[in-house]
Amino acid sequence: MPSLENLLVVSLEQAVAAPLCSSRLADAGARVIKIEREGGDFARNYDDVVNGDSAYFVWLNRGKESIVLDIKDSDDAALLGRLLSKADVFIQNLLPGAAARSGFGSSNLRKKYPRLITCDISGYGDSGLYADMKAYDLLVQAETGLCSITGGPEGPGRVGVSVCDLAAGLNAYSGILEGLFDRERSGVGVGVKVSLFGGMADWMNVPYLYQVHTGQTPGRHGLHHPSIAPYGAFPASDGKKVLISIQNEREWGRLCKDVFQRPELEKDARFDTPSKRGNNRAELDKMICANFARWPREELMTQLRKAGIACGALNEVEELVRHPQLETVGYGAPSGSVTVIAPPVEFTDDVRRYRPVPALGEHSDAIRSEFEEVEVMT
Repeated sequence: MPSLENLLVVSLEQAVAAPLCSSRLADAGARVIKIEREGGDFARNYDDVVNGDSAYFVWLNRGKESIVLDIKDSDDAALLGRLLSKADVFIQNLLPGAAARSGFGSSNLRKKYPRLITCDISGYGDSGLYADMKAYDLLVQAETGLCSITGGPEGPGRVGVSVCDLAAGLNAYSGILEGLFDRERSGVGVGVKVSLFGGMADWMNVPYLYQVHTGQTPGRHGLHHPSIAPYGAFPASDGKKVLISIQNEREWGRLCKDVFQRPELEKDARFDTPSKRGNNRAELDKMICANFARWPREELMTQLRKAGIACGALNEVEELVRHPQLETVGYGAPSGSVTVIAPPVEFTDDVRRYRPVPALGEHSDAIRSEFEEVEVMT
C-alpha cells in the first residue's frame, strides 16, 4: 500500500515550489486537492511544449484533483473550510499574507483543526525587510549569491533550472513528512514554514564559510574546480568535452601512466602535489588537452574508465534523452499522454502507479458534491 494512502492534502498552490511538494505527496499515495483560481495556476501557461501543455505543469501536477475556487467568495470560502476540516495537510504559496487576509492563515487553521499540518512557502519568510517582496527563482539565485559563483570568469550566470523553487519544494516535503511523524506521537499538527531564500542560502553554506573564514569571495571557474586540479572539462579530438576529476595521488599516477603513457609526469616537479598542480593549472591544462586530442570522446572515456579515472561526458540535453541510465515513467495529461524522467527514489516493495495531470477544474463538480454536506469542526 502506498505509504501516504488515506491522507488528504489541500493545496492552495501555484508555480513550482508548492506543486513539487504536493506532487511528491501524491506520488506517495496521498489524495491531493489542488485549489486553482479562475484561469488556473499560471504555470499551466508557462509554455505549450508538451502537446500543448506546459512542461513544468505536467511534471509537477500528476496525481492531483483540480477544483476552481474563488476564496474571496463566501460560498467558496465555506467549501474550502469544509475541505480543511477533513484535511491532514494544508499547503499554500500565495503572496505573503494573502492566505491570512482571506481567512486561511495557518496559525488560526491549526487552532480550529488541531490535527492539521500547515505548510507556508514564501520567498523570504514572513518577517524582516524582504518579507513582502516577490521572489521569483532567478531573483533569489541573485540575492543568495548563487549567481556570483555560477558561470565563468567572464561573468555570473543563472543555474539553468528553477533551483530555488525546487529546493523550497523539497524542503517543504521533508518538513511535512516530519510533521506527520510528529503527529503520530503527539496527536497534534504542526506548522511548517519554508522560504526560497532560506533553502538556497542553506545550500550556499560552503561558499558562505569560505567567505567568512578567508575574507575572499569564491571565484567563478566555469567547468573547472576552484581548487582541485585537474578537475574539469577538456576537449577530445572530435571537439566533444570530457570531465575528469583527480582526487588523490594514486589517480594522478594512473592518469600519467595508463592514459597519457608518460609515467615520468607523475613525479614532475610542476605537478607532483595537489597544490603544485593547482598553482600550475595553465601548464597542466595545456598538457592534458594535448594528450586528450589523441582520441574521440567515446574512446577517450573508455581509456579513462579502464584506468579507473573518474570521468563524465559533457552532454547536451538531447544526449540526456538517450542516456542509458535514464529511467522514465508515463501518465496522462490534459493534451495526451506524457513521458517524464522517473522520480529518483525507488522502493524495493512498492511499484508506483502515477496518476494523471488534471485539466483545470476537472474535479470541481465531484468535490463540491462530496463536501457539500460535511459539517465543519468547531
